[in-house]
Amino acid sequence: MKKTITFLSLFISALGIAQEPCSTGRYSSDVYPAVTLTSNVVYGQNLNYAGTNKILKLDFYEPTGDTATVRPLILWIHGGSFLGGSKTDADMVALSQSFAKKGYACASIDYRTGFFPIDSANSVKAVMRAVQDARAALRFFYKDRADGANSYKIDTNNIFIGGSSAGAITALHLTYLDRTCEINGYVPIGNLTTLGGLEGNSGNPCYSSKVNGVINLCGALASYGWLEAGNLPLCSMHGTDDGTVKYNRGVVNPGVPLMYLDGSRMLHEQAEAVGVQSNFYTFYGAGHVPYLGGSATNVAYMDTTVNFVRDYLIDRLGCTNPILQAANIPAQTATLYSFTTCSGNVPVDFCVGAGLNESTAEINLKVFPNPSTNDMNIVWSEETEMVIEVFDFSGRNLFSSKIYGNSFQLERNGLNNGMYLLKISNKAGKTSTQSIIFN
Repeated sequence: MKKTITFLSLFISALGIAQEPCSTGRYSSDVYPAVTLTSNVVYGQNLNYAGTNKILKLDFYEPTGDTATVRPLILWIHGGSFLGGSKTDADMVALSQSFAKKGYACASIDYRTGFFPIDSANSVKAVMRAVQDARAALRFFYKDRADGANSYKIDTNNIFIGGSSAGAITALHLTYLDRTCEINGYVPIGNLTTLGGLEGNSGNPCYSSKVNGVINLCGALASYGWLEAGNLPLCSMHGTDDGTVKYNRGVVNPGVPLMYLDGSRMLHEQAEAVGVQSNFYTFYGAGHVPYLGGSATNVAYMDTTVNFVRDYLIDRLGCTNPILQAANIPAQTATLYSFTTCSGNVPVDFCVGAGLNESTAEINLKVFPNPSTNDMNIVWSEETEMVIEVFDFSGRNLFSSKIYGNSFQLERNGLNNGMYLLKISNKAGKTSTQSIIFN
């Protein structure tokens, strides 16, 4: 199923009308004076850290009066230390409006925030939840085009992801954390499975979440070594005096020390070492997200940010336009620590179609009805001893039973409305996981 849908989406993209050429001034200048905002578009849902179902929404920005049927999309992710923030934060609004005026479509997303206790282990889970939600938002736009609706008129060959602070951390992890051995050193595979895998279960399963570029505004990555030869080019901007997300390498500290991350300076050093294009701009003497705020200084920083990101994007689109904001010389020395690149490993590729992880399932499993308002039937191909477990997406085991046979009736037993993870495993070590929904 996955291969068919992926091919179909690519085939439709190839047949789509080519986006308006750069020669019109589109993408490089404000060719549209006004922007149309569609607020609170639902793109998915999932359980937050407390086990409560969260409806996931985005705000969609597009040029008013635009007649183009295929447009590049920038998916923006807000900051807030994974504890708060909103798709309507001032920097997200300003960036979305600025690039919509240039002819881009923009989506500013809300995602699941919050974690407790506030410590390193739980902050990592919060990052993964944010990545999963961002992937669901990307899949939302692929699905819209592949299904023929084309409501948002997106060129799925040119979808970019970017963010500010925690949003940039999310965008970087979505782009460069993509292999099993990398993940196992960051979050144990068992925990990741419980959370729903890299793709997650936040909606629009089995569509692509591929991007064509990443915009890192004051963000960082857990390990610079995840950026490898052949990876996507990146655009980074960061202040040398950033005390929250360090410019070089250090502990992310939004008031509470959380985790060591490699900042933009480290990522630029690695990109140059492995031959990946890195557009890097340093805000000398600036602190965290200096473009956020209403002062003249903040506005000037925002203008610089828009111009530098604009230059990166038009290059990715194949446009030839004058550079508005040239890269400057990085500050500080970035010392790359010892890192062993994964070998003999395949990229992680989770496809959760109707809940079934088709790419990794080893047990022929059927669950029906799913979604359900009451009980569910679980059926597998041969009579054997099975362990059946149900988890919420904070990792809590809500149900566990060992049975012998080839079927089982899972009783709801007071579970709240929402999505859960069903795991079934046999004595031979084969395992299958599937998302299930009660409503």
